[in-house]
Formats: sequence, structure tokens, C-alpha cells
Amino acid sequence: MKNIQELQQIATQVRRDILRMTTAAQSGHPGGSLGTADWFVAMYFDLMDIEPSRFTMEGTDEDMLFVSQGHITPVIYSTMARRGYFPVSELASFRKFGTRLQGHPSTAHGLPGIRMASGSLGQGMSVGIGAAIGKKMTGDRRLVYTMHGDGELQEGQIWEAAMFAGAKKVDNLISTVDYNRQQIDATVDEVMSLGDLRAKFESFMWNVVVIDNGNDMAQVFDGMSRAKSLTGQGAPVCVILGTKMGFGVDFMQDTNKYHGSVLSADDLPKALAQLPETLGDF
Repeated sequence: MKNIQELQQIATQVRRDILRMTTAAQSGHPGGSLGTADWFVAMYFDLMDIEPSRFTMEGTDEDMLFVSQGHITPVIYSTMARRGYFPVSELASFRKFGTRLQGHPSTAHGLPGIRMASGSLGQGMSVGIGAAIGKKMTGDRRLVYTMHGDGELQEGQIWEAAMFAGAKKVDNLISTVDYNRQQIDATVDEVMSLGDLRAKFESFMWNVVVIDNGNDMAQVFDGMSRAKSLTGQGAPVCVILGTKMGFGVDFMQDTNKYHGSVLSADDLPKALAQLPETLGDF
């Protein structure tokens, strides 16, 4: 188990990786990746029961995570590499022709840690429910996690899946919503307001945990630990994770500008100056 300071240092390096990967490729989605770095680091380095060297597609006897908003591959790949799923040096191949590190996760190249080709929004919760029911059927007591963008919740399939999970008491499932209130074209409220998310999930018979500041490692750790404690009680668990898109770089924060746009070569040093190197760059 790592302490909060150690997790924060890893998250800082992950944010450096995100910016260097996307700027080198001149393509990718840095905004949401920066905002969720604390959550991914807390999950991969402490809260999930995983062992990279024993990864299997079936996920037997280990926790499983399905990232539904697959466009945030920069944070997924950096965190997995830093955790030991594949060499950190491979991050330099991000979005290059023939790479295993595609813009959206791909299962075609057998990248360890990836079980779902995602990016077509709205599907991850359905996949996670299937995996969770599968674990129940085989007596596997490990948990299934899903991660979603808040804009993704405008997809109808999410709510059909949420209704199913509550009705069928899929209580080994924890679904987290990255609630940064931004999506590619505008704010979520401007595109199509989600209303009261907590009340919606509770009306579908989910237990709900709210993490007000998902960019505070201690709050992330405490909130996700609370979510884990609610499993096995006859209801799935939703975590509403309040984050800031672009967190860690002042001129990238709280705007949808960098949802799917990257830094220029001139702006990269300015951004990296706010994120000290902690583990060594790839």
C-alpha cells in the first residue's frame, strides 16, 4: 500500500506523460486524461486487487476495470505502464502507425490490461454488468469497475444498463462518473443537462457515493474505499467524481478547449513547468 504522497507523485508523473504523449503525436484527448489521473493512480496502485504479471482476458480472481470513455487513453496507458503492464518506454509510440497504443483502446494487438475496445460511448456499463454477473456465476468474489464521462451519460444505453443493474442487484459493480461538466462542444449543461445525477441513480436502486474533489488524492482514496465497503449489499454502487478537466495546468483547466485538442510544441514546456518530474520521463 502506498501513502497519499506517493500516489500524488505518481499522478504528477502520469500528467507529464499525458502531455508529452499527446503533444508528440499532435493528437489525442489530454483534458479528461489530466482530470482523472488521481483516480486512475489510486485505483491501479492501491485500491484494485490486480497483478499485472498475471493479467488474463478472463480476469479470474482479480478486479476488472472497463473504461467506457475510451478516448482518455493517455491516462489509461500511462497509468498501466507505470504500474508494470508494459514498458514505460512504449509510451513514446502513442498513436503511431502500427502501435499497440491506439487512440482508443484496442484488443487487436493483445495489449496487457485492455479487455475492451472502447470509445464508442455508452457501452462500458453493459460490458461491466456482464463481467460482474459472470463473476457471481463462478463464485469469484472480486469486483468489477467501470469509468464513464459525464457527457457519455447522454447515451440512452447507459440508463437501460443502470436500470438493469439495479433491478438485478448487481452488487459487485462500482461505476464511476467523471463529473467535470465539460464535453467536446460545450459544457454538459449547454449540450443536454443531466439534472440530479445522484437522485437518478438512486431512483434506479443504486447506492451512490459523491467525491466532491476528485483531484484531491485523499478524497479519491476515501471515497472509493467507501464505495468498496458498500458492495455486496444488494445494489450496484455509483461514484460521482467531481473533477476539473485539464487539472494540473492552469491554462488548460476548467475548459473544454483541450478535450480533444493538444498543446503546441511551444506551450508544452510551460505546462510541464507546473508538473515536476517525479519518476523519470519516458
